[in-house]
Amino acid sequence: MEQNHIVWHDVLITRADRNRLNNHKSGLIWLTGLSAAGKSTIALAVEKELYDRGIRTYVLDGDNVRHGLNSNLGFSPEDRKENIRRIGEVAKLMADAGVLVLTAFISPYREDRDMVRKLFDGDHFAEVFIKCSLEECEKRDPKGLYKKARAGVIKNYTGVSAPYEEPDNPELTVDTECCDIDGAVRQVLEFLSEKRFLATEYTETTES
Repeated sequence: MEQNHIVWHDVLITRADRNRLNNHKSGLIWLTGLSAAGKSTIALAVEKELYDRGIRTYVLDGDNVRHGLNSNLGFSPEDRKENIRRIGEVAKLMADAGVLVLTAFISPYREDRDMVRKLFDGDHFAEVFIKCSLEECEKRDPKGLYKKARAGVIKNYTGVSAPYEEPDNPELTVDTECCDIDGAVRQVLEFLSEKRFLATEYTETTES
């Protein structure tokens, strides 16, 4: 289908304008890791801390998104790619609206995560690897999904019957076998402060 009639319309209010109004930098903090590594728990706890500080935030969680926006997608490599593509585009819109977005997705393929990174300008995107061994994740298994995957009930399950490609150069690695939730949250908050995402650290000079 030809779409030559679709034209991009420039906006009058930019992301930089909204960041100045909010007094904090917007962008995307992409948490990746195996199921049960702690992505959602950390993302939600970080969001609560940021909310209490007056930061406009939103968490896009893998399970929640598949209840609505991506309810028509499965777990084949092709569907996983489309899942991540859609989330990246939604997150970019939210960041343009001035929101600091945190995501909690397994997002097993480096290529797909890099695809999202390319949607963002420089330091408005950060990949955070929530590191945890497969053995420990299986021990935790809060939803019983690893057990079902081992039994063949769930197909294409990351870490069991589908691969997980660890990040080569994440901006931050949080090892949840070496720290508790408070320690993990503290690491992410310190990183956000260092990268000047927070209101007390934000200045207009951080905008490109």
